[in-house]
Amino acid sequence: MTYQEITTNEQWTQAFEQSDSRPLVVFKHSTTCPVSANAYEEFNNYLQGNPRSDVDYLLVKVIESRPVSNQIAEDTGVKHESPQIIFVEKQAKVWTASHWSVTKAHIGAVLD
Repeated sequence: MTYQEITTNEQWTQAFEQSDSRPLVVFKHSTTCPVSANAYEEFNNYLQGNPRSDVDYLLVKVIESRPVSNQIAEDTGVKHESPQIIFVEKQAKVWTASHWSVTKAHIGAVLD
């Protein structure tokens, strides 16, 4: 299972609207932060295991795609942090975690 990197608000809006029928996991990644690098590795470890197949997985690089990151915060009502993971279902935040709480075990406990 892999993720799709989104870089435009249009891509985000489409994915957010599709969460009505297909849940969504968004990973917000800072490419300059060591904590985020660790969380990114944990996110990938989850995806390389046995991830839920009925979920779309998205990656947003928060520095490179700041407008998208800001729009996600606005649409989900989740204050921006990075690294951050947000589980969205039916256009609503179900769960979120940030920093050292983004682990393969934590993601699996919520999604599986």
